[in-house]
Amino acid sequence: MRHGKVNFRTLTETGGMPSAHSALVTSLATGVGQTAGWASGDFAVAFCFAIIVMYDAAGVRQAAGNQARILNQIVEELFREHPTLNEDRLKELLGHTPIQVIAGSILGVAVSWIAAPAY
Repeated sequence: MRHGKVNFRTLTETGGMPSAHSALVTSLATGVGQTAGWASGDFAVAFCFAIIVMYDAAGVRQAAGNQARILNQIVEELFREHPTLNEDRLKELLGHTPIQVIAGSILGVAVSWIAAPAY
């Protein structure tokens, strides 16, 4: 929208603000805590799952995106020197910044609290 164009592909792409991965797993963990109890084994499993997914989104996938950016720069330089090479770009926006993960987590908890049935 900044450039005056609407790109619907961004709805299905990874990366960006907020982290949908974080929102989903924190909403799941919060929902399990609300229904099964905060001291339950089910909540403990959901909580650990959420931590692993958020760590992956901010750590491993972010690093892979940075590597893809550097590899794309290398390919661009080689492509200039050898125009017969195929220029397939790697996807650079794979992971999330810590702020995006935190925002997704807050969104997930909020959605779970709002959507929770009254007991």
